[in-house]
Amino acid sequence: MDYSHGRLATILVAASIMVVGCTSSPPDSPPAPSPAVNQAGAGADGAGDPYYPTDGNGGYDVTDYNVSVSYDPAAGTLDGDTTVTANATADLNRFNLDLVGFDIGNVDVNDKPAQFTREGDHELVITPSEPVAKGASFKARVRYKGTPAAKEDGQLGKNGWQKSRSGGAFVAGEPHSATFWFPANDHPRDKATFRLTARVPDGWSVISNGREEPSTSAEGWTTFRWVEETRLATYLTTIGIDKWTYERSTLPDGIPVVTAYAPGVENKKQLEARLPEILTFLSSKFGPYPQKVAGGIYLNEDIGFSLETQGRPIYAKWTNLETVVHENAHQWFGDSVTVDTWADICLNECFASYAQWLWAEAKDRQNLDQRYRSAVDRVKGRDTFWGNKLYGMGKGNEFHGVYDKGVLAMHALRRQIGEDAFNRVLKEWPAAYKDANASWRQFEDFVQRIAGQDLRGFYDAWFHSDKIPADQYLYPGTLRG
Repeated sequence: MDYSHGRLATILVAASIMVVGCTSSPPDSPPAPSPAVNQAGAGADGAGDPYYPTDGNGGYDVTDYNVSVSYDPAAGTLDGDTTVTANATADLNRFNLDLVGFDIGNVDVNDKPAQFTREGDHELVITPSEPVAKGASFKARVRYKGTPAAKEDGQLGKNGWQKSRSGGAFVAGEPHSATFWFPANDHPRDKATFRLTARVPDGWSVISNGREEPSTSAEGWTTFRWVEETRLATYLTTIGIDKWTYERSTLPDGIPVVTAYAPGVENKKQLEARLPEILTFLSSKFGPYPQKVAGGIYLNEDIGFSLETQGRPIYAKWTNLETVVHENAHQWFGDSVTVDTWADICLNECFASYAQWLWAEAKDRQNLDQRYRSAVDRVKGRDTFWGNKLYGMGKGNEFHGVYDKGVLAMHALRRQIGEDAFNRVLKEWPAAYKDANASWRQFEDFVQRIAGQDLRGFYDAWFHSDKIPADQYLYPGTLRG
């Protein structure tokens, strides 16, 4: 994700740095995950994230989402029919899915009618006609309809289903977006494959994640189909309904590229034309491109962020070259290697933000040591800048430090461990955790093994502290003046 409010490319090149206030944070060590079940046979109503404890659910792992929707832009209503395929990790008399809003028509589990209730603002509690045994694969089919919603998020603005100025709609948001349009186990820890079948009136079209399959038309409606074969976190799914202009091509290695432009942003084609160059550069730093597709979704909307929706990022109207670099760096850091909890967000944003510096170093011949020192000089006395922790930041503060303090921390880490070790980390970390989840603690251990150094003091100073690091950590290696 890239923030519009003082984007990193502007923040550290301009004469000043945007400073975001901090609030008090909890201890660094998150609580243990919740159990798979809350009581005998009842799947837990949360995945145990320290910041969003009711996000996701326990008792099962999703393997696939098969989402079918019909949307009428004129009426603003959606009919949905989603099948969730999962493996039970406990004996289940009942289990939960996450879904915001909608009227539920019926629910089937393994093709048999199931009972259901709604609890809270997003829990769909399902009781199958027969218990699901631990280790068994099962299918839960939910049919629903209504007007999709969005929700204000204090950090980033709206999350969820949003109307576009053309009359269409799109979905974007972090940490929440998927459950505003389909039922899911809504936590990054449970990654699954994804298939979308979307029916819209003729004249409208649909863009989503994954491989494009042939569309069909009948009785004034067109059905579009998209298949994402690489497992993804739920917040990385998307749908865009508009009168898109599509561009299709392939990368040199044959990976298909599909990019969609909303009416009014066709001028972004020149920017997207650099995608092969960007992916070639990022692959040289991070290893082979980890997705099976590429491209982008260019909105004509001034939303507060662009987002790394898997294989096909969503871009706000203000998107520039640095944003495209940032969101595609996320295809390694965030999409392929996904956070274990939301406290680990620096694994996504600190790396993607530093990718912009790597690009500037290679393409614009920027002296990053000089850029770093200038940035530190501008914020040296600003306690509110250093007060944003990069780990253990607390709920609601996940994005406050990772774009500015985070990029400085990554450059300091590079100088602390040396060029050879840092380059190994850039490639070996995404290779070691490809298509998996990882935590910040695992990253600290991983880097320390490669560096052959005791980095506990450095980590404490940069990632766990809310104070400016001591000079030995603020100016390591070639940063010493």
